[in-house]
Amino acid sequence: MDKYDVIIVGSGPAGMGCAFSLIEKKKDIRILMIDKNRYSTGGMRNDCKMNFTFPIGFPLEYWDEDTANRYLEEVTRFLKPDILPKSNIETYQARATRLGCSLLEIRQTHLGTDGGLALIKELQEKLKENNVELSLGENMSDIDNEAKVITTDKRKIGYKTILIAPGRQGFHFLQDMMQCLNVHYVDNILDVGIRVETRLEHYPIVKDYYDPKFYFKEKVRTFCTNSGNAHVVKEKYATARGDIWYSVNGHAYAADENRNNGLVNFAILKTVRFTEPLASGQEFAEHLGLMAALMGGGKPLMQRVGDFRLGRRSKAATFNGDLYDFKPSLTDASPSDISLAMPSKILRYIWSAMKNLDTIVPGILHPSTIMYYPEIKLYANKPEYRDDHFQVAESVFFAGDGAGTSRGITGAWASGIRASNGMMDYLK
Repeated sequence: MDKYDVIIVGSGPAGMGCAFSLIEKKKDIRILMIDKNRYSTGGMRNDCKMNFTFPIGFPLEYWDEDTANRYLEEVTRFLKPDILPKSNIETYQARATRLGCSLLEIRQTHLGTDGGLALIKELQEKLKENNVELSLGENMSDIDNEAKVITTDKRKIGYKTILIAPGRQGFHFLQDMMQCLNVHYVDNILDVGIRVETRLEHYPIVKDYYDPKFYFKEKVRTFCTNSGNAHVVKEKYATARGDIWYSVNGHAYAADENRNNGLVNFAILKTVRFTEPLASGQEFAEHLGLMAALMGGGKPLMQRVGDFRLGRRSKAATFNGDLYDFKPSLTDASPSDISLAMPSKILRYIWSAMKNLDTIVPGILHPSTIMYYPEIKLYANKPEYRDDHFQVAESVFFAGDGAGTSRGITGAWASGIRASNGMMDYLK
């Protein structure tokens, strides 16, 4: 049986942060990193937008400002980001304040999907140079922490300490591992919303601030803005029963005037926190996704703002001509009426936020603007952690968005470093 000092499950930013941190601390360490996919996953692969300002990406139940900033310094030192310039922010902030909203000023960098893939390749080469074994396409199925052995679809592997960091799409997998380890957890928080797509001239703030972070009343926020060569995409999810549904997301390629499609997209999300007797926010999200898939013939839904304001569904015929003056970047979505699929209370808060946003940045409610539904973020596992290093059982640590310790690339990387500090106790 193969044996390692450290096994890292997941090759996204949390796993990367942990691996490079351990290498710095102990040069002769044997590390194995596995991922069920045949390519490195995580937020770096899709758009690769990074924020370097607290509290963006740092859930407040696990991070205070001093702790987050200390780890952000380590992330910054390693990644060496080129921070994007901003201008005219005070004007937008003043407008937001008058409406009881806020615009956070965040240090950001954006590599784009193509730049993110180049970064992943560079990081993988660095891991290999430091003798980290990378096994892509290997799926962990079980863990026996008494014997310090995991089972994959290829073999059994021994460890001294292990980090499990699967990311958002590993939601079900992480719950299976918590059941194996008898780790108590709650699953009661999720973000539900839409992705907005429009022409750049209808959201000109992105010329001054690449990914503006607006916060509105009732826990509604903008998230993950993409502009230039920007696209809305589908993400496939499966329930425990094998039912398929799709969430939407957005990405953009690195800035290149020759490839600019003139569009911008961003999410508007409402954070929902459930209390008893609801057992699982994850299952609630799946029901919303399945309802949308049912209405959309297996596809996500899309609706023009002009149709929504008139109280009528969008049809294929309304996506061309007259005011409807651009082609959707996601053509594999069904013109529909999102108000039939989205809970009315959530939709009401989302629409209120959009009206405020149109006052702050006039143009977003142009009739041609598209609202795609659903956009759902599944990172709400809340394990019962034993210490500040995200240890859940003897020598077993979690990190990343799937475990609720972060929300984004830099937060995930920082949580991986934080977990590595606890893992060192098992390597001395």
